[in-house]
Amino acid sequence: MEHKTVVIALTGKGGVGKTSVSAAIVRLLAEKKPEARILAIDADPAVGLATALGVTVTETLDDIRKRVAADVSGKLRDTQDILAEARFRLFEAMAEKRGFAFLAIGRPEAAGCYCAVNTYLRQVISLLINDFDYVVIDGEAGIEQVNRRVMDKVTHLLFLSDQSKKGLQVIESIKKVADELVMYDRAGVVLNRVTRPELLPRGPIAGMELLCAVGPDEGQAEDDMQGLSVFSLPPDSPVLSGAETALVKLGIL
Repeated sequence: MEHKTVVIALTGKGGVGKTSVSAAIVRLLAEKKPEARILAIDADPAVGLATALGVTVTETLDDIRKRVAADVSGKLRDTQDILAEARFRLFEAMAEKRGFAFLAIGRPEAAGCYCAVNTYLRQVISLLINDFDYVVIDGEAGIEQVNRRVMDKVTHLLFLSDQSKKGLQVIESIKKVADELVMYDRAGVVLNRVTRPELLPRGPIAGMELLCAVGPDEGQAEDDMQGLSVFSLPPDSPVLSGAETALVKLGIL
């Protein structure tokens, strides 16, 4: 039977706790699938997922991109050599902790720069994905960057928002872009920091199922202010419970 990696990408409105939910998903997978190979990818330049998972980043994908670009500049090199070198450097850059590997993408490249190297690295990431059972991508607000800088195929696309009308409109806009740019098998919505559950949408959101509604999580907010990781949260915390509900509905747990 062919191995198929489960690739979960999170996107949506900025500032709604997307990184916290991403970290919760990584923790749940690490705890409930102890034999699985898990990769967390921080595709947000702010590198918030590293803090949320208690990881220290020493080198990002962008650092590797610059090094590879410098190496190939003005030289005729075989594509396979470049791919092999980039793959080796990516593995070296990965931090391993608590049952998962971690890779930070770093800051966006300047417009028009590194185009060929981006293509190589995206190929390398596609190859790397096959070495893992689960990949969780914490993306920037929007989906273009995941497609351009990481991959164009995911298995599960999660859209994060709060209850605000603006947040739901952002989800709808991103969904339209995602349908054009990203191949995915299943998509769903996670509403975070829900304070008025009686006002939750009764039907689909942008044509997608509402997977879970996560209430305010004071413990998580306090831990976040202190720079503590998601592993400090009690198992019954709202963000962990909500993330677990979403993963169960998607058939991942």
